[in-house]
Amino acid sequence: MDSLRGEKILVTGPAGQIAFPLAARLAADNEVWGIARFRDRDSRNRVEAAGIRTRVVDLAAPDWADLPDDFSIVLHLAAAITGGYDYDASLRVNAEGTGHLMSRVRGARACLVMSTCGVYASPEDPRRAIVESDPLGGTPQPYAPTYCVSKIGEEAVARFAAREFGLPTTIARMNVAYGGNGGLPAFLLEMILADQPVPLLAGRAAVCSPIHDDDIFDHTPGLLAAASVPATITNWGGDEAVEIPELCRHMADLVGKQLAFVETPDGIHQYRLDPTRRTELTGRCRVHWRDGLRRMIAARHPELPLRG
Repeated sequence: MDSLRGEKILVTGPAGQIAFPLAARLAADNEVWGIARFRDRDSRNRVEAAGIRTRVVDLAAPDWADLPDDFSIVLHLAAAITGGYDYDASLRVNAEGTGHLMSRVRGARACLVMSTCGVYASPEDPRRAIVESDPLGGTPQPYAPTYCVSKIGEEAVARFAAREFGLPTTIARMNVAYGGNGGLPAFLLEMILADQPVPLLAGRAAVCSPIHDDDIFDHTPGLLAAASVPATITNWGGDEAVEIPELCRHMADLVGKQLAFVETPDGIHQYRLDPTRRTELTGRCRVHWRDGLRRMIAARHPELPLRG
């Protein structure tokens, strides 16, 4: 697939940071449906204004009565990312919910399940690029301790469901996604603008593989074309490895702010992903991370004069 046109596409979590810009662009040439709990009416209105048909579905206990089952493409992008230590609740949504979904849409031509690079065990050398066969283990994040464990559970369920239902599937482990709709760089930008120090882990580099919304859109057809039984598993990040301090310095320079860091046990923990397998499936990225950050800042803060 070089592009997606004339498809009937189901997107889970269509109001999300990654899902919304992707679903909105796909809606220009496809019939796109979006399911979520939609507890915020404004977010549902925004999704519908983008040309996406919405239905209320809670993946923890789904009611499919109001949703068709004849989708040709499924993009499972929704995830529960919550604080606290309720592992059962996270597993019900992220793991069991994936099974409910894949059972419902088993007739689709391809299913893309978005996982996270957080499923990997923390590498001894943070600057080494992680490949898909590296050990899993998960690195709990302070803001969402149950997330990585539940995503490992999700992957296991998706692998089983692909075989059980004969549903061609790609599991893509997302790194740092960003763009006009947000992402980790946008969060860090707000800290810089507020003169707050950026938290880093003591004595450990934080290296990421940032990927812009445009490249996520460009990669989606290739990832779907690679869907298979058993499931295809790939990293999903940018081509370039960037250390978090370098990324922050670039944004601070663009907006003319001083930058400070603080070392803390709750500092940013990120991974560098090896892009080799993903590049074979999708081709290389088009958006250099420096250009992408400039575009992100301009989109989110048009009032700011950018330097350089």
